[in-house]
Amino acid sequence: MKRSGITDVFFDLDHTLWDFDKNSELTFDKIFKMNAIDVDLYEFLSHYRDINFQYWKLYRDAKIEKEVLRFGRLRDTFVAANLHVDDAMIRKLSTDYITYLTDNNYLFENTIEILDYLSLKYNLHILSNGFEEVQSKKLLKSNIHHYFKTITNGEDIGVKKPHPEIFHYAIKKANTEINRSIMIGDGYEADIEGAINVGMDVIYFDTNNMNIETNVKQINGLIELKKYL
Repeated sequence: MKRSGITDVFFDLDHTLWDFDKNSELTFDKIFKMNAIDVDLYEFLSHYRDINFQYWKLYRDAKIEKEVLRFGRLRDTFVAANLHVDDAMIRKLSTDYITYLTDNNYLFENTIEILDYLSLKYNLHILSNGFEEVQSKKLLKSNIHHYFKTITNGEDIGVKKPHPEIFHYAIKKANTEINRSIMIGDGYEADIEGAINVGMDVIYFDTNNMNIETNVKQINGLIELKKYL
């Protein structure tokens, strides 16, 4: 059923519109070759995804700084893959990763089609926990920046989703109201529960087919948003 009364649609960026896993994989392949790191890419990534998730949770909860995240996730992954890489090289790799991450900007299937469709009816916004300097490049280089009226990153105010403050900040920046807004994202705790806790409507994008049992609206592909908006 389509939701009435909505004027503003807030999107998460990574894993929701911007295909983080694919773009990240291509970036690691590039920087490992550049720096002559002999590692099985797919074994590395099999460890990295969970480790990166845990570091992001710590960062999101303000328990570590972003420099600790950038270094620690690589160090711990190399340890898990039983590969010795010295600290100086890990620091270089962490810098190279950020430098080259936006060289690839694959989007999820139907991203452009759904943004074209929604932009005719709603004000669109980005609400992300990502690093400001990287997120802006992702939007510009993937050619979707122009769809969004406002862009809010966690670094803007030093608070990340699911903290209520970032949602209220984004709503105020968008010059709208909670009851006229909806949040779409792949992070159940950060995007969905965070938005619900401030009274926003939500649509959960189950990008990894987690099949979470919940009463909230769910989609498995962006084109399915047409059922609700």
